[in-house]
Amino acid sequence: MFIDSHCHFDLYPTPKDIIKESENLGIITIGMTNLPSHFKMGYPHIQNYKKVRLALGMHPLMAEYHSKELPLFYKYLDMTSYIGEIGLDFSREGMSTKNIQLDSFEKILAAVSKEKKILSIHSRKAEKEVLQLLKEYKIHNAIFHWYSGGVKLIDQIIDEGYYFSVNTAMIKSESGKKIIKRIPKEFILTETDGPFIKRNNTPVKPKDIKLVIDYLQNIFNSKSMEVQVYQNFVKLLNRIK
Repeated sequence: MFIDSHCHFDLYPTPKDIIKESENLGIITIGMTNLPSHFKMGYPHIQNYKKVRLALGMHPLMAEYHSKELPLFYKYLDMTSYIGEIGLDFSREGMSTKNIQLDSFEKILAAVSKEKKILSIHSRKAEKEVLQLLKEYKIHNAIFHWYSGGVKLIDQIIDEGYYFSVNTAMIKSESGKKIIKRIPKEFILTETDGPFIKRNNTPVKPKDIKLVIDYLQNIFNSKSMEVQVYQNFVKLLNRIK
């Protein structure tokens, strides 16, 4: 059974088609949202599915909307076990809103710190700061989505029991390959981050997780990485039950 732990299915041209395909193929798919208002719009459309879930998010690159959206985050917090996409982005694109991001992220972590939730984390150019805040707020269940930070920091992230989700872009880049090799297979999950990643000029879909699984089986010399990733996801789920 494939796991797509980070997919923006609400941003595809035809979200319902992506959701239905995932459900029909039996792919566990966690849909990210960039703002709580997006969660509100999408939630009614996924309630009747067994394999598809929707996460409550506050994307760091949408910081200009955070002050208005934060009350909605608190309002919808009890409606899902999944939180994402949240985090920090200190790249050139995000640096101008660094202080807003930090304020929002800390408020979100404070709100979820005593809740049983699974967080999908954006950490571009802010990996150390994200890790420190997750530790400060005693967050137990976090997934570093599309990690692109230092290889040595991976060990510290693993020591906290956090996971990493890898995608088709990572298995093609040299930096991504180095990162994947450093992560113990027991802490790897899979994702598409669709529709932001493309293959043959077409956005990847949850079924393209197979490409990642095939790569992982080669790297770890294992024919059972699909089972391993599923077991990893189940262990994470068991933490919030």
